[in-house]
Amino acid sequence: MTKPKLWTKNFILIALINLNIGLNYFLLMIIVSEYAMLKFEVSPSQGGLATGIFIFGALFARLFTGKYIGWLGQKRLLYAGLILSFVTTSFYFLVNSFYLLLAVRFLHGISFGSVSTSAGTIAANIVPRERCGEGIGYYGLSVTIASAIGPFLGMLLSMHGSYTMIFAACTIAALINLIITLFLTVKDVKLTEKQLFELKSFKLKNFIEPKAVPISFFCMLIFFCYSSILSFLSAYAKEINLMDAASFFFIIFSAVIFLSRPLVGRIFDSKGENLIMYSAIAVLAIGLIVFSQAYFGFMLLAAAVLIGLGYGAIQSSGQAIAVKATEKHRMGLATSTFFMLGDIGMGTGPFVFGTAISLVGYRGMYTSVAIIMLGCLFLYYVLWGKKVRAREMNSEKEHESLRKEAV
Repeated sequence: MTKPKLWTKNFILIALINLNIGLNYFLLMIIVSEYAMLKFEVSPSQGGLATGIFIFGALFARLFTGKYIGWLGQKRLLYAGLILSFVTTSFYFLVNSFYLLLAVRFLHGISFGSVSTSAGTIAANIVPRERCGEGIGYYGLSVTIASAIGPFLGMLLSMHGSYTMIFAACTIAALINLIITLFLTVKDVKLTEKQLFELKSFKLKNFIEPKAVPISFFCMLIFFCYSSILSFLSAYAKEINLMDAASFFFIIFSAVIFLSRPLVGRIFDSKGENLIMYSAIAVLAIGLIVFSQAYFGFMLLAAAVLIGLGYGAIQSSGQAIAVKATEKHRMGLATSTFFMLGDIGMGTGPFVFGTAISLVGYRGMYTSVAIIMLGCLFLYYVLWGKKVRAREMNSEKEHESLRKEAV
């Protein structure tokens, strides 16, 4: 049987837009806490707040984007978000106080939340249903590439260039996205009058997709843990004197995700999500243990391999689970629900872990993160894994019953 086509013009264009969204995000995410601490002489927890408030801006935007995307149109909301992204990245050049930085970060977060939700919904609608795990996995590779280039370039420019150069790179990426969108063709999902009426009403289920909540809540904790690395890797590496190795951390991290993602997607579609998720959680926990105890460069880079393998698999599989769990006309809500809860994890993490650093230091904080990750094995089973296992057992019983009847 011939598989439906995946690599269409629109799929490639939306993946390129997602790549530039990711570059904009990661270029700043890796340096903002350090930038705030150095330029405005604030504490690590306040530096973490400058990182995290961006995520709360994104959360605010996702809350409404998921609801209105089916009503107002996917491309219309995408383009509005991209215009706001270009404007807000330009504002970084004007920041002259810590509180102004917080305001710009929040506005930038709103643009990011709107654009990433719109782009994710467009991608989910473009990808053939039977190639969902594989398609979303490939789409997610655009963020993987951005997560390699962005932090590497951000750390390189902060060490050998200037923060102004980083702001300029982000502004250029936002402008390129506006140009790419002109060539994107998007067919909006046609809604029935009943579906349109439901989306216009102010009910909780029209802001959050209930079917996507369990897996999204689990992934929220994964993103919460990952934010500790994204926000404080640079400062941690300076303390343990491994800056040279740290500059390659995200390159290796992203290369592992890039190489493993196609295989992860195929296993997800053929063997199911439990095999992927349990394995990925265990690998990620081991990677965090190695990361917390890194005394040599090779240990830090070995941790990058393990963390990349585990986190990459959970991120793409979690989103695929959320999308597959819901109806086509509610994919926008499923996508926004997944990212909203992920944003809560990414947003609260830097502030919480920044406070923890003041109490137990970097190594103590990362050891705690590894312990939390081990607990995620049980959490996944409770929230999702046991449902999948029950479904598989019922399917096996049905097949066995049909086989006996045939005999």
